[in-house]
Amino acid sequence: MASPLIWHADPILFSLGPLSVRWYGFFFACAFICGIIWMQYVFKKEGKNADALEPLLYRIMAGVIIGARLGHCLFYDPAYYLSNPLEIMKIWEGGLASHGGILGLFIALYLHARKNEETPFSFLSDHLVVAGCMGAAFIRLGNFFNSELVGIPVKSGFGIVFSRVDMIPRHPVQLYESMAYATCSLLLFLAWKKGAGKIPWRLTATALILAATARIFLEIFKTQQTAFALPVHMGQLLSLPFLACGILLFLYSRKKSRVF
Repeated sequence: MASPLIWHADPILFSLGPLSVRWYGFFFACAFICGIIWMQYVFKKEGKNADALEPLLYRIMAGVIIGARLGHCLFYDPAYYLSNPLEIMKIWEGGLASHGGILGLFIALYLHARKNEETPFSFLSDHLVVAGCMGAAFIRLGNFFNSELVGIPVKSGFGIVFSRVDMIPRHPVQLYESMAYATCSLLLFLAWKKGAGKIPWRLTATALILAATARIFLEIFKTQQTAFALPVHMGQLLSLPFLACGILLFLYSRKKSRVF
């Protein structure tokens, strides 16, 4: 039987004096850079005003970070954070929820679209999800380097021992999710090349369906993050509304375009 890989990566990428840069922060930055480069390309190709990109970036950063933090606090441990509201501000101590980040992203895009008629909400959403799924893949790599969100134990030699957690071989579910979201991004890009970006909400719907389905399935291999009475994970429950929205948006876009 093959021996499992021992994973003992230092979560700190490098330090400069008192300043430490963590792998998670590096991959989080990669996610934003990926979005910036993609949207610059899209705006140039579509003849949009590039000056609108800077305020869009600031709104996206604020929406994602605030949404992810509030999502973690309110979805996973509301009793504690509502009793200690100042703890919500301590984002440096960790705790970001992807579902909250996605909600924050869509709110940021909506607010930006209201101030910029040239770029409708559907246009921003449909194009950003292409890079957004790749950004999610980067962030899961950050979770892997942090040895967090680890998978359930495996009985075979296949698996990874996250020695910062314990010495039990586990599913590298962070890598599973990263590969799944990267594949979603590739499929969305190919659909965009075929003209799906011209159909309002088509790419957004596809992204929600693919990403939510992947998350619901892969949560099976992840350790439970909350003390939950039901035989499902919080991540699965939170993914269901996104899946439903994706299906409804797909049906809406199909009806409006009158094509598959």
